[in-house]
Amino acid sequence: VLIATGGYPELLPNGGDGEDDDDDDEIQKHAITSDGFFELDELPQRAVVVGAGYIAVELAGVLQALGTDTSLVVRKHKAMRTFDDMLSDALDQEMQRQGIVIYRNTNGVKSIKCSDEHFNTNEEDDDEEEEGTGKKKVVLNNGEVIPEVDVILMATGRLPAVNGLNLSSIGVMQEEKKGYVITNDYSETSVPNVYAIGDVCGKVELTPMAIAAGRRLADRLFGGAEHAGAKVSYDNVPTVVFSHPPIGTIGLTERQALEKYGPQNIKVYRSKFPNLYYGPWMVEAEDKPKTAMKLICAGKEELVVGLHVIGMGADEMLQGFGIAMKMGATKADFDACVAIHPTAAEEFVTMFPWGLSSAVSGAAVSPLNGAASPEPTLLYPVEGGGEEKDS
Repeated sequence: VLIATGGYPELLPNGGDGEDDDDDDEIQKHAITSDGFFELDELPQRAVVVGAGYIAVELAGVLQALGTDTSLVVRKHKAMRTFDDMLSDALDQEMQRQGIVIYRNTNGVKSIKCSDEHFNTNEEDDDEEEEGTGKKKVVLNNGEVIPEVDVILMATGRLPAVNGLNLSSIGVMQEEKKGYVITNDYSETSVPNVYAIGDVCGKVELTPMAIAAGRRLADRLFGGAEHAGAKVSYDNVPTVVFSHPPIGTIGLTERQALEKYGPQNIKVYRSKFPNLYYGPWMVEAEDKPKTAMKLICAGKEELVVGLHVIGMGADEMLQGFGIAMKMGATKADFDACVAIHPTAAEEFVTMFPWGLSSAVSGAAVSPLNGAASPEPTLLYPVEGGGEEKDS
């Protein structure tokens, strides 16, 4: 038996806080999820997107690009905060440049109140327009209020689609908080001959990851003795956020590398530049959107353990670097690769200094000290900010 039922969008974070059922009912009535986004009949004038992950920043970017006055509500201080600081800080700055208003440290939505102005956002039942329409007032848990909102899109997470499976009756162990199915490295559950893959396990919730897990499991079960040890690896998984601009990331963040290898054993290489696409723009060079890149290397051999990029084309350039990192590429391997010019991707193989640089220091290299990571690279100059370390 294979459990591969995936997940579904969570409308109430953590299933609701249990403090005010009336507020939870109002949120369920007047908010939509990513499923409802694709059912909208018209472009809203004003939208609020609640969440800080992939779906939240992607859909906020889409709405803003289409002309909707868009706000992003995050529980903490910024979106994508589990990503490398260079990426999350640069994305934060770019979203603001595009006009997205970010409400920070909100601890989420407390309630939604509806007026009598017409705008249908009820994804569950179009026949209940009288109760689920009108401009909305969004009240946040920190006391801030967002008035005159047409659409509230909750993108606060996803849940495993296990309702109705009655897994506990046969002893399948699940994670306590959200109910993810617990598996080992071989996609085996706690019950013999019952397997689980994909989002229902809550490990790396990406479609290609589920496909890879399914293929490895099929190899092991039906591929004979040569595939008896087949299992999927969750290390160095390339992932892209289709934000505006897109983000690509593989491996460890700078903070994770610091914790894993220690400050004396890693080096960080950076590059920042305006993409050639923006060359004809009649604006000052410092005002043109930038691409920012980072390589994180560990040990004397400078094994590449983290690769991060934000900017035009980040989504398309990442796949090949994913292969390189899976094969154990070092900084010297990157340096030995002949650059393709003119491209943005060539920056990853031309970051100064070239060669095995354990004994070399340069403007783009920043060995970490034990106290704090270097200032993040931002896509636009920030008044009063620190000096950029570009290649």
